[in-house]
Amino acid sequence: MRRIIAIVSLALFVMVSMPTVATAGAAKGQKLFKKKFRKKCGFSGVRFARHHMQDEWEEIYDDGKFPDEAKKICPRLKLNKIKPSWWKHVYEFSVKYAKDGVVPKC
Repeated sequence: MRRIIAIVSLALFVMVSMPTVATAGAAKGQKLFKKKFRKKCGFSGVRFARHHMQDEWEEIYDDGKFPDEAKKICPRLKLNKIKPSWWKHVYEFSVKYAKDGVVPKC
C-alpha cells in the first residue's frame, strides 16, 4: 500500500511540475528581451511577440528563421550580440505571448 501511495504521489508531483518547466523558458525569454532586445527594438517584448500567431512563431522557429524574423521586426538589433542559446528562450516567450496566446498581466 505504501508503495502505491509513493508512486501516485511521485506521478502527481511530476504532473504538477511540468507546466512550470515549460513557462521557465518563457520567463527567461522575457528577461532576455528586456535586457538585450528592448533598447534596440524600442518597444516591449509583448508587442514583439504579438507580431505573429503561435503556429506562425513555431513555423518560423522550426524553419530556422527566428533570428531573421527578429531582425525584420527590430531592424536595429545586432544578431551577432545575441548568444545562440538565448534564441530558444525568446522563442518560447514569443509563443506564449503571441496574438492568440496568453494576455499579459498589467
